[in-house]
Amino acid sequence: MPLELSVIIPTYNERDNIIPLVQRIDRALQGHACEIVFVDDNSRDGTADMIRNMSSPHPVRLLVRTDKRGLGSAVVDGIGLAGAPVIAVMDADLQHPPETLPGLLKAMREGADIAVASRYAKGGGCEGWSLLRRVISKGAIVLAHMLLPSVRKVHDPMSGYFMFRRDSIDVAKLKPTGFKILLETLVVGGAKQAAEVPYIFQTRTRGESKLSSRQQIDYLKHLLSLFYRSGELWRFLKFCLVGLSGVGVNLGILWLLVEKAGLFKVLSSAIAIEVSIITNFLLNNYFTFGDKRQSGSFLLRLGKFNIISLAGAGINLGLFWFFTSVLDVYYILAQVFGIIIATLWNYFLNTIWTWR
Repeated sequence: MPLELSVIIPTYNERDNIIPLVQRIDRALQGHACEIVFVDDNSRDGTADMIRNMSSPHPVRLLVRTDKRGLGSAVVDGIGLAGAPVIAVMDADLQHPPETLPGLLKAMREGADIAVASRYAKGGGCEGWSLLRRVISKGAIVLAHMLLPSVRKVHDPMSGYFMFRRDSIDVAKLKPTGFKILLETLVVGGAKQAAEVPYIFQTRTRGESKLSSRQQIDYLKHLLSLFYRSGELWRFLKFCLVGLSGVGVNLGILWLLVEKAGLFKVLSSAIAIEVSIITNFLLNNYFTFGDKRQSGSFLLRLGKFNIISLAGAGINLGLFWFFTSVLDVYYILAQVFGIIIATLWNYFLNTIWTWR
């Protein structure tokens, strides 16, 4: 039978998990033409020797790396070694149950370019996680959704368990840092159609967890790298520049209405605020988000932008009051903090509601 699937498994000191992992993959993929590709980062516990001695109905291949470290780069090297048109990526620690592989393969056959084993899709979950770990995981996803619009279609872009069609991913663009290879694949890989298959992330029973504070720092570095490489950093800077221009418009209109037209100051301020919101909308519509699909009518987008901007102004004022009146923070510092939070609010809400 022609080779249908390559299962790539990065390893480092996972000797005790190799035999049960391969046995469960064999049972899950019985009747499918597949291979198992291990990429080992020169483990010290005999992982590579265990793999070499494995007996399996499916071909088991091994690449031992002595000059590199890291799960993300191991996956990229494994892709270069794999021979099948469909590629799966999973961990060796049995927290990714091999029994989910047929469901991922089914999603690929139904037309997906990439199928994600998801802890957060309906029916998924995490076994034995503490509240702190759940909060950290959810926080990482929220950050990714805020900064990288292209991953918002996936509930679990942090998953390390997924499958993709080789010809739908531009592997040459993958330059992952740390563990989050799926995030890299979704943002720069070029896959268009994503599907999610729920699974239960299981508790490790053998070996030691690789999760550490260093991995969390690597994730933040990777996230910022993708924010820059995807062009979203430049979009955010354009949004901020438009906001600064709005300050000038606001002050200019206020001065004209008070000094030249003789209107009441409060009325003049309200008009100046609305004019600056409209000019900001026009600049963002044609400058910042000009490449986005324009959903809804022009007036509908203007209305959405107004609502978000006025809510942002309320957030700014509320934070200013809280920091100055409750925490006794210096008023200039309080205002700067309020502006930063309001700007992030405006940008994020506009990217998910006004310009998708």
